[in-house]
Amino acid sequence: MSALVEFGVEFGVVTGVAISDLGARPDRSYAGDVHILERDRELAALRAAVAAARAGQGGGVAVTGDAGTGKSTLVESACADASGASDRQLRVLRGVCDPLQTPRPLGPFRDIAGAAGLGPLLRDDDTLLADVYEQLYEALRAEPTVLVVEDLHWIDAASVDVLRFLARRVDSMPIALLVTYRDHEIGPRHSARPLLGDFARIEGLSSLHLDPLSVEGVKALVDGTSLDPQRVHELTGGNPFFVTEVAKDPDRPLPASVRDAVLARTADVAVEDFEVLQLVATAPDRLDDRTLPALGVDLPTLRRLDGTGLLGRTRGGLVFRHELARQAVESTIPPGGVARLHARLLTALEMIEPREPAVLTHHAVAARDSTRAARYARDAAAEAIRAGSHSEAVAFFRIALDHVHEATTPGERADLLQRLSFEQYMTSQLADAIDNVRATFPLWQRAENPAGLAAAHDTAAIFEYYNARRVHAEAHADRAAGIADRSGADLAFGVARSTRGLLAYMRSEVDLALRCSTDAARIADEHEFAPLAIKAEFVRTLVELAGGSVEARARLSDQVETARAEGFDELASTGYSQMSSLDVEQRRFRAAEHVLDESLPFTVERDIPICRHWQTSVRSRLRFNQGRWNAALEDADHVLDEDGMPLATVWPNLVRALVALRRGSGPVLVHLDAAWALARQIDEPLRTLPVLAALAEQMWMTGVADPRVTDDAVRELDRLAGSPGTEWGVGELAAWLLRLGLITEPPDAAALAEPYRAAFAGRHADAAAWWRQAGEPFAEAMTLGDAPDPDLRTRAVELLDSLGAVATADRQRVALRRDGIAQVPTRPRAQTRANPAGLTNRQLDVAKLVARGFTNAEIATRLYISIRTADHHVSAVLTKLGLPNRRAVVVRADELGLS
Repeated sequence: MSALVEFGVEFGVVTGVAISDLGARPDRSYAGDVHILERDRELAALRAAVAAARAGQGGGVAVTGDAGTGKSTLVESACADASGASDRQLRVLRGVCDPLQTPRPLGPFRDIAGAAGLGPLLRDDDTLLADVYEQLYEALRAEPTVLVVEDLHWIDAASVDVLRFLARRVDSMPIALLVTYRDHEIGPRHSARPLLGDFARIEGLSSLHLDPLSVEGVKALVDGTSLDPQRVHELTGGNPFFVTEVAKDPDRPLPASVRDAVLARTADVAVEDFEVLQLVATAPDRLDDRTLPALGVDLPTLRRLDGTGLLGRTRGGLVFRHELARQAVESTIPPGGVARLHARLLTALEMIEPREPAVLTHHAVAARDSTRAARYARDAAAEAIRAGSHSEAVAFFRIALDHVHEATTPGERADLLQRLSFEQYMTSQLADAIDNVRATFPLWQRAENPAGLAAAHDTAAIFEYYNARRVHAEAHADRAAGIADRSGADLAFGVARSTRGLLAYMRSEVDLALRCSTDAARIADEHEFAPLAIKAEFVRTLVELAGGSVEARARLSDQVETARAEGFDELASTGYSQMSSLDVEQRRFRAAEHVLDESLPFTVERDIPICRHWQTSVRSRLRFNQGRWNAALEDADHVLDEDGMPLATVWPNLVRALVALRRGSGPVLVHLDAAWALARQIDEPLRTLPVLAALAEQMWMTGVADPRVTDDAVRELDRLAGSPGTEWGVGELAAWLLRLGLITEPPDAAALAEPYRAAFAGRHADAAAWWRQAGEPFAEAMTLGDAPDPDLRTRAVELLDSLGAVATADRQRVALRRDGIAQVPTRPRAQTRANPAGLTNRQLDVAKLVARGFTNAEIATRLYISIRTADHHVSAVLTKLGLPNRRAVVVRADELGLS
C-alpha cells in the first residue's frame, strides 16, 4: 500500500477520525523519483557536512539550481545518510518556504517547531525574535542535527534573520545547515541575499550549483527505452525532472515542455478527480488534511489520485511531489476557475483552527474576495509584527489597502495607511513612509477626525526629522499641536508637544523643550497614558543630562528599562540612541560601550533597522574618538552603504573624511562636503560644531583657505559659545581655530569642557592626561602638540605615529622644524608601527573579554563561536596590540580602553 493510500486510510475520511502521521513523509519528493546522476561531487559535499555534524562539527551547504535540477532529491539523499548505519544518529529537521504571495512569518521554523522543541514558543503571540534565536540555538547545540530549509527564494525576512544568526554560529554547533534555492529568483535586494553572502564568506559554509545533465546522464535515465538520448537532451535541456517525466511514458510522443510531460500522466484521470488535483495545485503550501471532508475528498478519490504518481505528503497535508508538477496542473485551470477553487479552499480553511492569516490572505486575494482579503491581511500583518517580520508586515498592509472595500470609510483607510507608514519607517523605507503618512491628511479631514489628523502630522514630524529635514519636522509638530489644541484632542496634543520638545532638545532650545515636556507630562498623567509619560520624561531628562547632571543619566537609564519592560520598543530604542549619543559627546566612552553593547542587539532582536542604523552611526563616532579607526570605518561603511536615515550619516561621513585626512589616504572633501550639507540642513549645534571643526582641521592640514571656516566657523563659535550642552563642540572648534590663528582668544572658560579649559589655560600636560584617561588618543596628541615644551611636542608626534595618523604627524614634524626644534622623531616604518587602531569590531569584542580574564572556551561560549575561532581572534588581537600574552591585555586593560 502506498504512502498516500496509507494516509487516506489513517485519515479516516468516512469516519472523520483525527489525522495520523503514520506513513506520512515530511518532504515534498521521493528519492526514488529522480536518480542521483552526475551528482557525485555535490552529494559527497553534503555527506561530508552530515558526517561532520555527526562528529560534532558544524557546517553548512547552500544548494542552488533551476527548478527540476534535483536540489530536493540531493538533499533528501544526504538526509537519508543521517539515519544510516552509525552508532551516533542525527536528528533531521526539515522546513520549507512556500510560494505564497506574501510568506508566512517564520514559516520554515513553524514546520520544525514541534520536533525542535519550539512548539509553545512559536505559538505565543508575545514571542520575541531573540527568544527564537536563543532557544533554537540551544536546541540545535544539544544534539547532532541536520537542519534543512528548502526554497529560500520564497523565504520571509524573519526566517532569514534566524538563519543568519545560526550561520554565524555554525561552527559552535553539531549541525549540518542545508538550504536550497533558485539563484535566478533571488535578486540583489531579496531578503535572502545577505544570507547567501554569509554562505560565501563564513568559514565552514559553502555553496553548490547543480548543472543540467549531460547527454550521458540522460542516456542513463532513458536506458531500456526506445528514446533517443540526444533528442531527449535537446528537448529537455538536461533538466533531470523533465527527463524523468519523459522516461515514465516512453511510448507517448515526446512532449514539448515539462507541462506536457506532467499532464500526459493525467490523461486518464476523471474530470472530478482532476478538479481535486487542481485544488491541490491552488494550495502552494499544502492542502491541509483537515479540509478534505469539507472539500468532499474521500478515500476512493485519494486512491485514484495516488495512481498518478504526482502527489505526496508533507506536514499534515497533500502536496505535489515537485513544484513544476504543481505549476503544470495549475496552468490547466480555466479562466474564472482560479477564483472559484481558491474560494472553496478559503471556506474550508476557515473551519479549522488555528488559522494561518498569511495562508488565508493568499487564498482570499486569489478568490477576489476583497472583504476577507483585507481582514486577513490585517491579521497577517499583526502576526508578522509580533514575529519581528516588519518587511512582511509592510507587504500585508499593502494587500489590505489594495483590497479595502469601496464602502470603507476615509478614517479606516487613513488608519491602514498610517500603520503601513510606521512599518515602512521601521524597515528604513523613509521616503515611502513619508509619502503614505502625507496621504492620510485629506482622508482624516474627510473623516472629520482632528485627533487622527494631528497624530498623522506628529508621525510625519518624526519621519521628516530622521530624513534630515528639520524645518519640515518642526512645522508638522507645530501643526499637530495646533490641530489637537483647537479640537480639544488632549492626548493628541500631548503627543505632539512631546515630539516638539524632543526636536527642541536636539537643537539645544532648552526652554522650549522643558515647556513642551511639562505639557506632555501633565496630559499623560491626566489620561494615564504610559508611553507619553515616558517620552515626556525622556525630554526633560535629556535636557538635564546635556547640561551635565550626573543624576540625570541614572534616571534616563531607568526610563529606558521601563519602556523596554512595557514593550514600547521604539521608545526604548530612542532612549538608548540618545543616551549613547550624549555619552560619546561628553566623552563617557566606557559608558557608551555598555549602552551600545545592549542597545544594538535589542534593535536586531526587535527588528528595528532604522534604530540600528542610528546606533551604528554613534558607534562609528565612538570607535573613531577612541582611535580604533578600522572598526570606526567598518561601522561608517555599513551606515553609508545601507538604506536608512539620512540624519545618521553625519558621523560616518566625518569618520571617513578624517581617517583619510589623518592617514593621508583616500577621499576627504567629498565626505566633508556631505557632512556640511547635512549639518546646515539639520541646524543643530551638536552636529554643526563637529563638522566645522573637521573643516578647520582640513584647512590646518592643507593650508588651503575655506570660507566655511574663515567665515562660518568663527561666526558660529561666537554664536554658540555658552549654549546649553555645547561645551565639548565649542572647545574642539576653538582649538582648531586657535591653531589656524583665526581667533586669538579662546571662549570664556564657562563655555568649555574640562580638558579644553586646562589646555587653553596653558596646562597642556594636565589636559593631555585627561584625554589619556578618557581614552581619546588623537585629542591627547594634539593637545601635547599645542604645548610650548619641545619634549611634549615630540611626544605628540610619536603618539600620532603610533596611532597611524602619519599625515598629521608629518604636519607636526614640519612645525617642529620650522620652530627650530632639533630632535624631530623620524617617521617609523609601517611594519614597526604599533596598531591600536587596527582591531575590527569582532576583535574588539574578543579583546574586551580577554581583558576580563575569560578563557578561550568561555569567549567561544559567550560569542557563539568555536574554540578554534576564538583562538584565531585572540592571536590576532595580541598581534595587533603588540602584546606578548593575555596577561598583558588584562594588566593594560584600562590604558587600552578595554575595561
